[in-house]
Amino acid sequence: MSARGAGDFLHRLNAAARGLIAPEVQELAGATGNFRPSRGVQLDVRFVMLAVLVPAILAAEDAGEIVRRSCELDQKNAEVARNYTFLQREVESDLNGSGQPKNQQIRTFDVTLQEGSPYRRLVARNDQPLSASEQKQEEEKLERSIELRRKETDEQRQRRIADWDRRRQRQREPLKELPDAFEFRLVGEEALNGGTAYVIDATPKPGYKPKSTATSFFPKVKARLWIDQNDYQWVKVEMESTDTISFGGFLLRLSKGAHLVLEQTRVNHEVWLPKKVNLQASARLVLLKGYHKSLDMTFSEYKKFQADSRVVSTEDK
Repeated sequence: MSARGAGDFLHRLNAAARGLIAPEVQELAGATGNFRPSRGVQLDVRFVMLAVLVPAILAAEDAGEIVRRSCELDQKNAEVARNYTFLQREVESDLNGSGQPKNQQIRTFDVTLQEGSPYRRLVARNDQPLSASEQKQEEEKLERSIELRRKETDEQRQRRIADWDRRRQRQREPLKELPDAFEFRLVGEEALNGGTAYVIDATPKPGYKPKSTATSFFPKVKARLWIDQNDYQWVKVEMESTDTISFGGFLLRLSKGAHLVLEQTRVNHEVWLPKKVNLQASARLVLLKGYHKSLDMTFSEYKKFQADSRVVSTEDK
């Protein structure tokens, strides 16, 4: 806990103790007219009250500090994560009224770094290798991309990489605001992903006004976070919408009850990287029929990409 946080904690603890004992003193004084409890009685009552209050107040303070520290460390983690390639499997499903898949599309992508920024190449469909014609199309797209990126001027290359960095930063904007937008409560500990994690519930802070469009949904969601006790990186996040959320004005409306689960895993003892993402939601596009979908993404085969490596086309082999 920071020095400022410790001072605030002590102030709140002292005020809470005084507030709790005062009604009892006033009641006794009113009954006798001039009753004054002995100092021993006062100390005993305060001791009991403090024993009750300390765990609850410490838990509230610690939960907020744990989340704040995790959010600060996430930025450093992101800088290391950018150097990894991986496979990304996506399962997109249309759900029936019972929440069971009725139509499903599965795609697997090989995500590599190509001349300083990512490139996604489709490598499988419905867990089967691509047909010869589709594989040829993907190879041709890859070769065209490599050729274009190699022909870039230094200014064009820097602009492309900077655009990617800006997109990455926008995706992480909500984390910067998270500690101030929610009230946190430490509810326990749990063995997870080979370690022990703090389990923390998050509810919107009353009256909080989001600072950006990226966090406009914060007042309409609740969450549970699992944060690793050693690395202070988040291991798992569950989030649920408590009201209808609109995006792009009213172009897209996400219904109450949408459920999002995010999981991370530690790789090479140096970085935490995505493991699973699951989203189930009912939504409606303006003037169009609503739909009920789920999206599952899994990430695997992480490999560290050397800074001096280059992606080559099949013709260069």
